[in-house]
Amino acid sequence: MYIAQQKRRENIAEYILYLWQLEDLLRALHFSPEAIYTSLVEPNDCDENEKQQIFMWYMSLVGLLREEGKTEQGHLAHTLHLVADVENLHLQLLQLPIGADYRNVWAPLKEELPRLRIVLARDGVSDIELCFRALYATILYRIKGDTDKQGAIEDVVALISPVIALLAQIYGQVERGEIDLFKEA
Repeated sequence: MYIAQQKRRENIAEYILYLWQLEDLLRALHFSPEAIYTSLVEPNDCDENEKQQIFMWYMSLVGLLREEGKTEQGHLAHTLHLVADVENLHLQLLQLPIGADYRNVWAPLKEELPRLRIVLARDGVSDIELCFRALYATILYRIKGDTDKQGAIEDVVALISPVIALLAQIYGQVERGEIDLFKEA
């Protein structure tokens, strides 16, 4: 809970990927309250009241996964809405004068998107959701220790990470009111 709150404040991309990992972790724990408490809550160095708050937060995620019919796979609507917000920012930066630097970072990745769509078999998702899904796949490959995919992982990270990192930075700046997308250049 505290990690998620910190990531949400500091980096929207890390927050999204973190929540996707939590979804899979909760599935791996079979949504068992006992397993969630033992694995995710008990190790925290905090008082019992805080542990109860953390536990309730995890259980609320479990409730959302069940409510949205995503107990086997898929991502919560909350994170998909955030991905859509980041996609909207991406589309604005492609058009607005303030996005010149972003467009330069985006250009090399744009050329690789058709290949990436084929590899991930994701025709019906936005470019930015595709990027998030590719980054998440690399996280899973690393966790599994899948060395067969090491080259692909490095390629994806090298192309996508700079784009998503810059988008997350600009997203935070816009959210905090530090930059105005529509200000004349």
